[in-house]
Amino acid sequence: MARLNGGKAEQHTLESSAIADLEDAEVSADVSEPIPDIHVADVQSIDDCLNALKTLLSTVEKLQKVRFEIGDVKPFLIRMLDGEVMAGEELEQLKTGVGGLSRLIRAYSDHQAALTKAQPARDLLDQVLNYSTLTRPPQN
Repeated sequence: MARLNGGKAEQHTLESSAIADLEDAEVSADVSEPIPDIHVADVQSIDDCLNALKTLLSTVEKLQKVRFEIGDVKPFLIRMLDGEVMAGEELEQLKTGVGGLSRLIRAYSDHQAALTKAQPARDLLDQVLNYSTLTRPPQN
């Protein structure tokens, strides 16, 4: 591992030696483990999983954006529900928060739907990681 204060030369040398080690290592697969065939249906499934992950990422970004835009409205809502009368800047924040609640609920609902749709990506990820450990050269 390169030292933080060691400069670029040491890091480059370490990276070069690690690459050389990887190039010299033989990739050995257990013959008893079959190498999976990729069919057209599998490719479609992979594309579906990747698209679902992209959609999930997009919904997370939208949810965070809406949360940021409306701010922490909960204390104002609780005070309003307790019967407290607000004025001035607090009232404006409350109006913004109440107006943003529908967007927040919609963003949360979209996020939950995308999260559910992206769950098959877990299986794909497990398959890919398990396959890559079978084909990875042993570590010394």
